[in-house]
Amino acid sequence: MRIALHSVIAEGAIEDYRSHHARIPDSLRDLFDVAGIHDWTIWRSGRNLFHLVECDDFEATMRIVEASPANDSWQADIGRFVEGFHGPDGEEAFTPIEQVWALAAQRATGS
Repeated sequence: MRIALHSVIAEGAIEDYRSHHARIPDSLRDLFDVAGIHDWTIWRSGRNLFHLVECDDFEATMRIVEASPANDSWQADIGRFVEGFHGPDGEEAFTPIEQVWALAAQRATGS
């Protein structure tokens, strides 16, 4: 499955956020493998970040990730550069944002 997330970089923290993502810790990368995350890509527009996560099952994946000391360590480090995550209606939440349209889905239906 593929889901998108939206987060916001803290004021003045763009360069720090970038540098910390130049290479994530090996322990976090290995955790993502165990949790079934096949890819995680992040795009930035101003202070807004858009994450595309490809995984087997997002809820199951996040249960594994959130229970890991590797994630705790990463969040303690990277969290100082992130203002927060937002759900589909702008609410504070670590939930997928709404997919509005997909070319592949339209092609699949022949519409």
